[in-house]
Amino acid sequence: MDEELRSVTERLRKESGGSARFRSLCATDDHDELARVLTAPEQPLWAREIAAFRLGRAGDRRAFEALVLLLNHRDPERCASAAQALAKLGDPRTARAAAALATNELRVAYALHPVRLLTALRAPESVPALITTLERRLSKPRDPYWRVALACVEGLGALADKRAVHVLVAARSQPRLAAAATAALARIGEE
Repeated sequence: MDEELRSVTERLRKESGGSARFRSLCATDDHDELARVLTAPEQPLWAREIAAFRLGRAGDRRAFEALVLLLNHRDPERCASAAQALAKLGDPRTARAAAALATNELRVAYALHPVRLLTALRAPESVPALITTLERRLSKPRDPYWRVALACVEGLGALADKRAVHVLVAARSQPRLAAAATAALARIGEE
């Protein structure tokens, strides 16, 4: 069992109380059984998460909708596990969904993991979405979502796309972002 799966499993074991249903969902290799958990009524959130996570990591696209909902959850651990599974899922809709979540100003408090997922995906939607999200963070004095802005700066540096130069130059004026923005610009070749 790898570390990602171990972490999710341990967290959900505690949440489920280590129930027989939990053990069954962790042990099964039946993707149809896991997919039924995603659509059956009155399933606990922990059951839906373990089913979606396992299906997503196995490349089963039936997990897509559940994983996107979890990516936008208020619990950062759920967002992180959903992002990990979506990165492995390989569904072509993932980048568009992550970009929509990252740029949704009404949900900016939950944008950190969609931003990181966009960086990992390296999709055509990634750079424009990260630029938009970072520009919005920079336009607000004393913005409380500086961690989202920092993730955008780091992501743009990792993607090393020249379209981001203007926003990275602007980010250098923010004390919390200055070092990361300078490093990102160096990666792009714009010091």
